[in-house]
Amino acid sequence: MARRKGLTFYQKKKRLNPRMIKDILEVLVGSVVAVFLAFVIIFSVGMRTSVIGDSMEPALYNGQEILMNRIIYRLSTPKRGDVIVFLPNGNQNSHFYVKRVVGLPGETVQIRDGRVYIDGLLLNEDDLLDEMADPGIAQNELLLGQDEFFVLGDNRNSSEDSRSGNIGAVRKDNIVGKAWFHMAAGDVSVGLIE
Repeated sequence: MARRKGLTFYQKKKRLNPRMIKDILEVLVGSVVAVFLAFVIIFSVGMRTSVIGDSMEPALYNGQEILMNRIIYRLSTPKRGDVIVFLPNGNQNSHFYVKRVVGLPGETVQIRDGRVYIDGLLLNEDDLLDEMADPGIAQNELLLGQDEFFVLGDNRNSSEDSRSGNIGAVRKDNIVGKAWFHMAAGDVSVGLIE
């Protein structure tokens, strides 16, 4: 029987051969290992907690879940503007506090006319932040020690922070980590904390 020349719409059926099976298994195993490593890294470096209170609104709100990086401050120090998670005075029985770093070690901090002054100069901050009605212990200049940070909530008039005598300056060894990502309520979306 002679073969027909021209177009043909019949294709040879492909069968699974050992090479294809090996390639598929490699992709599956690689994917499983990658997902496993991602979870191990996230959960060994990160820690999940919730924001308590409205002191960080509008950036973070009451009950919002956040993921913090517990390793970063072992390798570096907090910077001005970082949102940190700490235990006030190292109290292990307290809940985690989430606040923004305003004053750095060795600086003097004072609150005058509702605004923050660092080393006598007005701190350049977002105009959306409220003027503080109560300067607390920062009414007079506070000199921060070598490993001390002055922290404030973004919702300045509804925040227990470094202005409070029972919180004061936060020592580096009481900082648990840097707020890293926030989770949106009722959603699986996450966002970087700035």
